Amino acid sequence: MLQGGAGDSAPREPDPGPTAPPNPFVHELHLSRLQRVKFCLLGVLLAPIRVLLAFIILFLLWPFAWLQVAGLTEEQLREPITGWRKTVCHNGVLGLSRLLFFLLGFLRIRVRGQRASRLQAPVLVAAPHSTFFDPIVLLPCDLPKVVSRAENLSVPVIGALLRFNQAILVSRHDPASRRRVVEEVRRRATSGGKWPQVLFFPEGTCSNKKALLKFKPGAFIAGVPVQPVLIRYPNSLDTTSWAWRGPGVLKVLWLTASQPCSIVDVEFLPVYQPSPEESRDPTLYANNVQQVMAQALGIPATECEFVGSLPVIVVGRLKVALEPQLWELGKVLRKAGLSPGCVDTGAEPGRSRMISQEEFAQQLQLLDPQTMAGAFSYFQQDASGLVDFRDVALALAALDGGRSLEDLTHLAFELFAEEQAEGPGRLLYQDGFSTILHLLLGSPRPAAKTLHAELCQAGPSHGLSLCQFQNFSLHDPLYGKLFSTYLRPPHTARGTSQIPDASSPRSPTALGNGTVQAPKQKGD
Repeated sequence: MLQGGAGDSAPREPDPGPTAPPNPFVHELHLSRLQRVKFCLLGVLLAPIRVLLAFIILFLLWPFAWLQVAGLTEEQLREPITGWRKTVCHNGVLGLSRLLFFLLGFLRIRVRGQRASRLQAPVLVAAPHSTFFDPIVLLPCDLPKVVSRAENLSVPVIGALLRFNQAILVSRHDPASRRRVVEEVRRRATSGGKWPQVLFFPEGTCSNKKALLKFKPGAFIAGVPVQPVLIRYPNSLDTTSWAWRGPGVLKVLWLTASQPCSIVDVEFLPVYQPSPEESRDPTLYANNVQQVMAQALGIPATECEFVGSLPVIVVGRLKVALEPQLWELGKVLRKAGLSPGCVDTGAEPGRSRMISQEEFAQQLQLLDPQTMAGAFSYFQQDASGLVDFRDVALALAALDGGRSLEDLTHLAFELFAEEQAEGPGRLLYQDGFSTILHLLLGSPRPAAKTLHAELCQAGPSHGLSLCQFQNFSLHDPLYGKLFSTYLRPPHTARGTSQIPDASSPRSPTALGNGTVQAPKQKGD
């Protein structure tokens, strides 16, 4: 068994190695001419039959799923189902599920290692999570319980299968729901083997299998032993990956169904026994299990994760968007024929001026309602639906390619710095600092506020002077490179963008190109 200990009491920084790995949120599928011909033929002959039969099996699952929970009250469903319902329905769903994946082309599921009992490891953690085909891992795990979005209950068939599974449901928009989920996970994990195992995909969203995303702590909150489960698709052509940027769901489904044979490797690693420190600190526990799984997979463990609907990376002490929304705003404005440098913002330094959507459209001379709504939604709105015009002024200035970085950071300071309560001069406090970093770098505000507090530790005040802010944004060996990367979005090749390194918290350099499209959240 893997054992945590004193040596694991602090998270180990991922070693990016001599070269940075590819961006884990981007998947590009390159087909040769011969492969294109093959997929065209098989796509016409094989894929339609496979997909049709798979959908028939999917709907045949519904009666078994319904029968297991029919007539049971919510109170009864708080306990594991036993008896004939468990025997008949469980075996029926398990067999039909294997047939469904077989019809989609997954002819072989190769299993290595030994699955631990529910007493040895109440929780299973599976990674890398790279595709909507990953639920195939439930089959060699004997259909463990899962954690899913509450919204999935309304999806035909899927909702019935979640009720059959007695899944733990979470609403991402309800903090109270999250607390209930934590309590339910802890209750089941500490039931002494009464409940079946609970399966987590701790990354929370899909990647391209080139690196492990940051593990969320939900699977580790109970502090019980977990068994890592590795998922591999050792096929000659990767048609399964469903990343933030790459082929969509229909293309992934069609290409995979066109493969003559798809193989899945499922490997059960030894049970990981948490140390006392890890049992008390779910984040530490998650980080160390991530390291163990990354080492077994031979890929890097990263700090990449999703915040809201955008992927973020960690650069030093700061979280920043993998690709700032500022770039998307620039594309919207350019499409509307607007040159940001020609807009007279008239924002007053140090003083907020709240404007409505109508005033925003009038100021920017936006006539198309859809373009106006899209551009306006980029900015943070207050309870009345108004935005601070200083935010608009800074965003437009950043999109104006004629400004130097020194001029831009000076303008940012002038717009958001405040007069000191005592003493001459103006300082940039937490709120202004976090607003600047959120607008320019896509950084979540809490992360920016934490960094501001650390930058101010060296001085007697709680704010940054212009000199301190420009030293941070222009001359700091780490953050200076970050600002220069994010504030110079490329306009060379249409539909391409330079993306910062997603692998190392110490390397903000660009690593690759990818086709820009609307962000899409892919998670559970």
